[in-house]
Amino acid sequence: MTDQHTQAQAEWFDRVAAAETIIPLVSKLYRENNIVTSIHGRRLINRSAIEVIKAHRAARRHHGEEVEIELTTRILEELSKMDVATASVDLGALAHLYKEQGEGDLAAFLAEQLKEVKPADETGQGADVVLYGFGRIGRLLARILIEQAATGPGLRLRAIVVRKNGEDDIEKRASLLRRDSIHGPFNGTIVVDKENNTILANGTLIQVIYSSDPTTVDYTEYGINDAIVVDNTGRWRDEEGLSQHLKAKGVKRVLLTAPGKGDIRNVVFGINSKDITDEDVILSAASCTTNGITPVLRALDAKFGVEHGHVETVHSFTNDQNLIDNFHKGARRGRAATLNMVLTETGAAKAVSKALPEFAGKLTGNAIRVPTPDVSMAVLNLELSKEVTRDEVNDYLREVSLRSNLRQQIDYVESPDIVSTDFVGHERCGIVDGLATIANGNKLVLYVWYDNEYGYSKQVVRVIEQLGGVHPSVVPHRKDVLEI
Repeated sequence: MTDQHTQAQAEWFDRVAAAETIIPLVSKLYRENNIVTSIHGRRLINRSAIEVIKAHRAARRHHGEEVEIELTTRILEELSKMDVATASVDLGALAHLYKEQGEGDLAAFLAEQLKEVKPADETGQGADVVLYGFGRIGRLLARILIEQAATGPGLRLRAIVVRKNGEDDIEKRASLLRRDSIHGPFNGTIVVDKENNTILANGTLIQVIYSSDPTTVDYTEYGINDAIVVDNTGRWRDEEGLSQHLKAKGVKRVLLTAPGKGDIRNVVFGINSKDITDEDVILSAASCTTNGITPVLRALDAKFGVEHGHVETVHSFTNDQNLIDNFHKGARRGRAATLNMVLTETGAAKAVSKALPEFAGKLTGNAIRVPTPDVSMAVLNLELSKEVTRDEVNDYLREVSLRSNLRQQIDYVESPDIVSTDFVGHERCGIVDGLATIANGNKLVLYVWYDNEYGYSKQVVRVIEQLGGVHPSVVPHRKDVLEI
């Protein structure tokens, strides 16, 4: 082995050793202070040393240089000395800002950045969550809630409610939570107690309640009070149907994981979530596509103005389609989902205006279901209020993904070989593919990827956090898109 190879290997192992020192600091802050740490949006909790290194290196595509592990280690050590709790702290953004300001006293810098984060004894009690239905979205919500469970105030997954399908129902439910063909195995341990109808997942005890009538469930029997019921069934989408949950003992609010009908408010987190009031007891988290495109449209409209446009969604097939040709109440959806591209309707374009009223009448839309199980794409064909260049649009959206208050919703990528499977498990609900952007005068075509299962589920959890009053403070402060 040459000296050069030996040196490269030694440098690599030094980096691994440095990354390993970060892992217990990240874990301790999360476990004891409910502080979620990330690097430019890439969470560090429960990550290996290699994943920690990759998160630090990923900053190169944003700032031209990677985040130094030594600096993030120092930041973590200082954070562990501070009396703060329940916060989302971006170590990459803090490191960049610290160096931008000329470095100096790190403790004083962090104290200023975290001055609005509450001490541990002022962060509230948390909120009970019930998942009504346990299908694709329900199980992903369970995974996220279990992963995010902390000893401090936060969301507590207390129960799932399903209709019983045989004597081995609970074992099958647990098995579907444990293994997923798309998102992989559950990260942890799962123990089933058939006698007491409970599932113990990584220390989270989940009561399995069997019922087909929401009004008859008494959640207080299980010590559940003021719960947020998340309806994943799609069975009821209007106020009359969803209000049945409020008749059950122990329920405070209801959130639908599908577009709501009638006067139900459709919420896209980061867009109109701040408009939620205490009087809003029944809400909808809109659809995966609405969540995927609305933040990007908001950013574009703020900077360039959107006159009108068309949204074409290339969407993975879903469980409401047939595997092989058979009767279906919807047009074309009866044809084999795994063999055909299926042209169908989507209400996502019109639904944007429920979160952004200024888009009323501006958008049309259609959808093509394609033979892939997850990850979809929205093609935005827009006419803007001003002429733009491709680089101008891309540079702006890159900055929005890094520094704006829509950073949790929008990501930006430039990769010549990237394809849909690369976005499975992506936490942001819309990822702009910069290399595909087309600009011609005031005409713009933008391609936005989104994991229609996981990315959407993350948005739902953010809404639940706000309803429960446990959404973490964000550090450092993020700019409004109008300031980018």
